[in-house]
Amino acid sequence: MPFVTDPWNGLQFYELSHMWGCGVPSYPGDDDVIFDHGVKHAQFGVQAYKIRTNFHTGTHMIAPIHMQARGEDLSQITPSRFFGNGVILDLRNKKNWDKITADDLKAAGEIQNGDIVAINTGWHIKYSDSMEYFGEAPGLTEDAANYLISKKPKFIAIDTPFIDCPAATSLTPHLGRPGPYMKRLLPIYREKTGRDALEDYPGFYPAHKALAAAGIPVIQQMGGDVDEITGKRATMIAAPWKIWRGDACPVRFAAIFDPTGEVRIDTGV
Repeated sequence: MPFVTDPWNGLQFYELSHMWGCGVPSYPGDDDVIFDHGVKHAQFGVQAYKIRTNFHTGTHMIAPIHMQARGEDLSQITPSRFFGNGVILDLRNKKNWDKITADDLKAAGEIQNGDIVAINTGWHIKYSDSMEYFGEAPGLTEDAANYLISKKPKFIAIDTPFIDCPAATSLTPHLGRPGPYMKRLLPIYREKTGRDALEDYPGFYPAHKALAAAGIPVIQQMGGDVDEITGKRATMIAAPWKIWRGDACPVRFAAIFDPTGEVRIDTGV
């Protein structure tokens, strides 16, 4: 069963997160998540872990400060932005390195002002430590980001590693930027497409930078049972830690339906 039903109120809860923990896929150039099992049941009768991690791991929310020096950090984003109604758009027709444009978003479904917008490209099923997952995903164009900004969303979620195409990130050697953290990407792109990646994607995080400049948080690496609710409206929730100067952290992302329509939570239709 793809959802859990609350026995008291009948609300249906859908998981939209990947499992997080030691050994989850990490971005090229980043260290792995490490767990230290320092306190054990056999020794002390209790269990406790210490962790070492980059906050950009698994299903995670990114605050505007990640891309904007004076943008809001996680502690400054009002909690009202973490919960609300929205839509899960079906972009599963997009292939490797495809551009997701404003017209693609408009064709995928109606976005209402103030929505949470979740974008399902189908890439969540590829979630792994692989060249394809991190290096070949589709991504939003800047005009797609500007269209989303016009709808004043609470936040944007996507099931890819980046909001932008990987060729527009630090995986490739953009002038004056860090990287490349995936040196194989440019020759593989040319081999498979016959084109130059930096000519096709000359900007450096253009979509994510536009969203950050507009103060819009982003969830990357959405997963779970998102296929079960794609094309529907839902109430969604994802609360990050309240971190001073925090640019990102893992979140538990979920969708909620009220199949009866008796309370102020989306029915899914």
